[in-house]
Amino acid sequence: MAVQFNYVAPKGWKPKNPDEDYLITELDIELADGISDDKFEDAAGSCAAESSTGTWTKVDEGKHSGTKLADKLKGIAYDLDPKTKTFKIAYKKEIFEPGNMAGILAGVAGNIDSMKMLKAFRLLDIRFPKSLVQSFPGPQFGITGVREFMQMEKGPLMCTVPKPKIGRTAKEQAYLAKILFTAANGEFQGIKDDENLTSLYFNKFEDRCKLVHEVQRDIEKKSGKRKMYFCNTTHSDLDIMLDRADMIKANGGRWMMMDVVVTGFTAVQTARKHNPGLAIHAHRAMHGLLDRESGAGVHDKGEIIDFSMSMVLIAKLMRLLGVDSLHGGAPKTKMENYNEPKLIQEVLQADITPESAMTLGQNWYGMKAVWHTASGGLHPGTIGESIIKLGEDIVIQAGGGVLGHPWGIEAGVEAMVQARDIAVSRGDLKKWIIENPDSSLAKAASFWGFDPRIVY
Repeated sequence: MAVQFNYVAPKGWKPKNPDEDYLITELDIELADGISDDKFEDAAGSCAAESSTGTWTKVDEGKHSGTKLADKLKGIAYDLDPKTKTFKIAYKKEIFEPGNMAGILAGVAGNIDSMKMLKAFRLLDIRFPKSLVQSFPGPQFGITGVREFMQMEKGPLMCTVPKPKIGRTAKEQAYLAKILFTAANGEFQGIKDDENLTSLYFNKFEDRCKLVHEVQRDIEKKSGKRKMYFCNTTHSDLDIMLDRADMIKANGGRWMMMDVVVTGFTAVQTARKHNPGLAIHAHRAMHGLLDRESGAGVHDKGEIIDFSMSMVLIAKLMRLLGVDSLHGGAPKTKMENYNEPKLIQEVLQADITPESAMTLGQNWYGMKAVWHTASGGLHPGTIGESIIKLGEDIVIQAGGGVLGHPWGIEAGVEAMVQARDIAVSRGDLKKWIIENPDSSLAKAASFWGFDPRIVY
């Protein structure tokens, strides 16, 4: 290997006290055409070198070169599997600045995902040591805090995204909020801006923020039931985004929404720091450009053909940075998820995320848990599986599955509430529909069935 030090561990080596002393990554790679499989170990070592203290050739080893310390702090590739082309890298925690996610990711993935020796790369997971976990803020409210201010001890939160995605004015969106908040005896909790609704000439942010929150306050006063509005603050200018968060607080709001992938890790951490009193709802728009793998090789299965990271890891990063709810996918949706929603739920909510063949696991050291938002073409015939598989600490988010009900919006809300109650009580959905043929839920099921609509 054309590197300064030995970056590959002896067979059988494991890092000692990993949760105290090491940050660990797990990678899946494919070697570039023309590089034979017997170079896999060299490639793994090159990844460890490039992402820690090394480079492609030997450099000066003089008195002031830093090479002695570099050798001590180098990343070590271990658990190499030549068959699956997977391996782990153990990094001494001292090479990462606490509380600096941008710096950490620039190290462990910043260069190796573009190296010519690779034709495909997937960053499967990162396991953080205790000191780095505790250097990040984590959720301000989390599941327990949100339940407190929503005055809702149990059950999933129910929310709708206005559809069409863009088209309603601010007044029209406020009118929709009133319908959603009052239908089905007020059992529906929320309305959410779509990811691409920012501040447009027919629906200015400041107008929408004011009018929807006015409706929220009025309904809460009349009904005694708390409501929520995920108000989209997303902007590429961080100052504008923070100003929008201030507008939400000024209008009595409790939530700000961010498109966390497009705004970036720094924006998420900054928003968490500057907005005491506001929970953060994280939409993952554009995540597929980071985590979608087009080949067969997802989580050690088959050959990978793209450069990516897992959504499980993105969820882990967002919990550290301090969001209170996150789109994590769901069973039976229109979105690709690689069967990851349950893994994502465990990353977001477990005290200790279990290690498995698909994740390194994580001890969270008391960090608050995050609401898992289930979404992506959900309708009354499909939400039960999300509740059964993911638990009740989830946000059920349905747009078309509410607004597209053939009997109207109120019936759409009613059908979702009926489906929720059946799932929570572990009832038989199809049996209930047979016994209640004139219900809103029965009509929804006859219209959409019990599976997601993939093509539309």
